[in-house]
Amino acid sequence: MAELPIIDLSKIKTHSNELAKEIVHALENVGFLFIENIPDLDFDILYKCCRWFFALPWETRKSLMRNFWNKESKNLYRGYFPVVEGEPSRKEGFECARDVPPGDTSVSPKNWFYEKSVWPEEDGSFPFKKHMQESYEIFHNTAMEILKLCAKGLGIDEDAFTGLFADKPMSTLRLMHYPPWDGKPPENAIIDDGRVVTTPDHMDSNFLTLLNIFEFEGLEVKNADDQWVAVHPRPKTLIMNIGVTLSRMMGGRLKATRHRVMDIGIDRFSLPFFLSPSYNSDIGINFMSQYEKGHAEHVPERYGPWVLHRIKHEIKYFEYRVLPEIED
Repeated sequence: MAELPIIDLSKIKTHSNELAKEIVHALENVGFLFIENIPDLDFDILYKCCRWFFALPWETRKSLMRNFWNKESKNLYRGYFPVVEGEPSRKEGFECARDVPPGDTSVSPKNWFYEKSVWPEEDGSFPFKKHMQESYEIFHNTAMEILKLCAKGLGIDEDAFTGLFADKPMSTLRLMHYPPWDGKPPENAIIDDGRVVTTPDHMDSNFLTLLNIFEFEGLEVKNADDQWVAVHPRPKTLIMNIGVTLSRMMGGRLKATRHRVMDIGIDRFSLPFFLSPSYNSDIGINFMSQYEKGHAEHVPERYGPWVLHRIKHEIKYFEYRVLPEIED
């Protein structure tokens, strides 16, 4: 794979048709691309958020831990998850989202996808919560602009995807810390060439991912020749890829690409934003059949139940397989 395609969002008002074609071409062939010149996004602040959170005392992080690991916690989904020894994924993370407005009764209290974000106490020296909430909205708005360009490049209605996110999207902003392996890693973290992963080979399940790897190596993607290649960081640039949800809604025309994270021997940090539709959004539409046949093939399927089954029962990510079922 050559260097990933670069999409310059500063050209969105003057060269939107060109950008739209570039995005679609990249997603048809590579599945990963760089996004640069994102309005209002402060990369230095994002890195400070990572370092600030993971430098918190263990007891503070533990107080934000999901209920599975800390029975005193009420949060099931949002908040902190720890490194789990013996897993091939060697990472700890903190997740937050846009909270449902107070008084909104349209969401069942049993639907933990919409539970309130939990936050560490602050001493006033660094406004962590403020920075995270503001960054979430910037990531969301950036993702929606990219989806409009994508739809334009596909020749479908520019707002074809926007309705999926209009009512309480399930998107997540996550801080990630990958500590180096301490001692001999488990066998399931060692790949054929003897190297070690900190996140195994996978495809994202959500709609679209915007990833900040700061200046850390370690990310590898599988190219069209079935070869693993390294993605080298670019300063103040996001990496974008799509998940299985968008790929299936495009009849496979757009690629959800397999990727993994390798152990680089030092502490590694990253910050992904996972754009996800609303729980009840219908993802059973095949937009490519609409484009090619004049009508959309449609087998109704709600995003929430579909993605829960995928991450909990099919892929069984350690941070998700411990989640309870949701009663509709």
